[in-house]
Amino acid sequence: MTPTIKDVAKKANVSIATVSRILNNKPGFTPETKLKVLKVIEEIGYQPNGMARGLINKKTQTIGVIFPNVSNMYSAEVLSGIEDAAHEDGSSVIVCKTDSSMERTMKYLRVLAEKRVDGIVFASEMIKEPFYKFMQDVKIPVVLLSSISYQYPIPYVKVDDRHAAYTATIYLIEQGHKKIAMICGDRNDLIAGIPRVEGYKEALQHSGISVIEDYIINANGFAYHNGQEAMDEILVKKLDVTAIFASSDEMALGVLTTAHQKGIKIPDDFSVMGYDDLKLAQMSIPQLTTVAQPLYNMGKSAASMLFEMIATGEQVQSRIMPHSIIKRDSVKERL
Repeated sequence: MTPTIKDVAKKANVSIATVSRILNNKPGFTPETKLKVLKVIEEIGYQPNGMARGLINKKTQTIGVIFPNVSNMYSAEVLSGIEDAAHEDGSSVIVCKTDSSMERTMKYLRVLAEKRVDGIVFASEMIKEPFYKFMQDVKIPVVLLSSISYQYPIPYVKVDDRHAAYTATIYLIEQGHKKIAMICGDRNDLIAGIPRVEGYKEALQHSGISVIEDYIINANGFAYHNGQEAMDEILVKKLDVTAIFASSDEMALGVLTTAHQKGIKIPDDFSVMGYDDLKLAQMSIPQLTTVAQPLYNMGKSAASMLFEMIATGEQVQSRIMPHSIIKRDSVKERL
């Protein structure tokens, strides 16, 4: 039979309330009593019921994480940071994949509310009004990750996508490239589409280079196959470019694969630059030059901010994380 808190109290010769205070780090017992209770818990193998403790301290030591996609390396690296922060806090993580579906997102928000999670990390998607209203109604604290809301006062963790794309484009220009194509995930995407295209354009304009709209390829996504299709489009259109800036590493790897299949040499025929600095960027041939987001640290920061909000009940300051250029072998200086 599974030991209960009542069994612990009886064997330790203390009240159930004393055992509860010890389990929840509340005052009202001596160090000797604590040692005695913990020894009994170990001897009889008592496992505190998380939901029962939640009824006492109003917390379940669980957070939810909402992703549009969890099958890529971007999500894996971010989630690793979230998981480590949760482990340090003594909490668990429930991960929900929405496929960017409004219906599925609302479904998972309701599930997380029913599970009484202490907070939610909302990653890589825009907060729509029904999402925000629901979380406000159920009073669940939330932190945005790789996203931002100008409409709602929600703290966020992200890089400055516009500045990062500007930095990447300037780097290519400094290597002697003036004819630079950009593969954007979705030109109408407010999170990672519009800001990165704007950064690319600004870098060209500040360098006295004309923006050619045909050089901007709308790939409708950030996946590997989107990069392959975009590279095919560049070749079919016979765009007179010397460098390609892809707004994700997965797309850049798709470009490298298509180039190899077509007998195109990278970086001799085209220089290629990515965005993210996934672990895969070091595994490609040639290794991928990219603009790095500190993905693990972004995940850990988002979770840490959430735990601070849970503990204090107060809003926290948003964080813009640093980006950097990682120089590898896929970009060649053009003399």
